[in-house]
Amino acid sequence: MSMMSHIDQTPVVEVRNVARSFSGTKAVDGVSLKIAPGEIFGLLGPSGCGKTTLLRLIAGLDRPDIGDIFLAGREVTALPAYRRDVHTVFQSYALFPRMSVASNVDFGLRAGRMGAPERRARVASGLKLVGLEGKERRLPHELSGGEQQRVALARALVNQPPVLLLDEPLAALDAHLRREMQTELRRIQSETACTFVLVTHDQDEAFALCDRVAVMYRGKLAQIGPPEELYRRPTSVEVARFIGRSTLLPAIWSRGRAALAPGWSVAAKSPSSLAEGETCLVVLRPRQIRLSHIGPDEGTRPGEGITGQIAHLAFAEDRYEAIISTRLGSIRAESATPPGAVGATVLVATDESECWALVS
Repeated sequence: MSMMSHIDQTPVVEVRNVARSFSGTKAVDGVSLKIAPGEIFGLLGPSGCGKTTLLRLIAGLDRPDIGDIFLAGREVTALPAYRRDVHTVFQSYALFPRMSVASNVDFGLRAGRMGAPERRARVASGLKLVGLEGKERRLPHELSGGEQQRVALARALVNQPPVLLLDEPLAALDAHLRREMQTELRRIQSETACTFVLVTHDQDEAFALCDRVAVMYRGKLAQIGPPEELYRRPTSVEVARFIGRSTLLPAIWSRGRAALAPGWSVAAKSPSSLAEGETCLVVLRPRQIRLSHIGPDEGTRPGEGITGQIAHLAFAEDRYEAIISTRLGSIRAESATPPGAVGATVLVATDESECWALVS
C-alpha cells in the first residue's frame, strides 16, 4: 500500500484540538492529528513534551480539558478506557507474576466471557505470533525481558484490537534486544494489520519502526511526517535540533546559498522565503561535515571552511563521532576514519550535498 493511499483512508484515530493541563501547565496544547488504519504511528519528543499524556487521552485513561477524540469515526471523548476499542502495552508490561504465560494472555479473553475453545485457539495463535510456543506454563520471572514484552503484546493482540497503543515498550531492553524487537514488532504489525501508536523518546527507534512520526515539543505538535521528511526537511528549529543530532549555525542568505563565514558558503534550500541578505540558521548534519587534518602552522585555505580543534572523539559502531570546537561554536561530525586525536587542529568543511536553512 502506498503512503498516499495509506493516509487518505478514514482515520482509525482522530484527535481534534485536544488540550490537557496539570496544575496550570499545559501538558498537551491544542493537538490535532489523524492516524490511518494499518499505520505504525510514532509520538516522539523529549521528556515532558506531552506524548505520554496524549497516548493516555487516546486510551481513555485520562480526559482532555477541551477537544474531541474519535476512534474509527466514533466520538469517544467521554468514554472510559474499557469501552474503547483499543489496548495498551505499558513500559512495565504489567504481567501478573503468579499467572503462567498462557493465563496472562488469556486474562482479557476470560474477562470478556469468551468460550473456552475459542479462548484456547486465540491464546495458541497469539503465542505463535510472538514466538513463544512451548512456554505456555512458564511464569513471568522465568522469562527474559524480551519474552515478557512478547507476552504483553500477545495479551493485547488476542483481543484483536484495531488500535494498539505502546508506551515506551522497548525502553527496558538492552540495545541488542531492542533492535531485535523492532524487527519483531514490524513483523507482528504486518501480520495482524493492527494500527500501532508508539510513544518513544528514541529517534532511532521511531525512525526504524514508524511510517509517520509526530514530533512533540512543549505540549504542541511541532511537525508530522515520514522519518525521511523530518530528517531532511525540518520546519522548525526545535525539530531540527531534536532530530539527527544536528549543528545549527547562523548564516547569511545569498542567491540560494548560505554564507557561514568569510570564504565558506553552502548550497541550501529553505521551507521559507528568505530575502537576500537575511539571517538564517543552517542545519548541518554530522555526515555532511568533512574533516581534514592540518598542521599548526597552516591556515584555512580560501573557500574551504574554518579551522577548529577536536574537543571530543568516540567510536560508534562503524564510524567516529567528533565534536569540533570552532569560532562559530561546536560542530558535530561523523567520519569513517579517525580524524585525529583530541586537541588536534582540523579543517571543517561540508560535502557537496544540499543543506537546509531555517528562519532564525
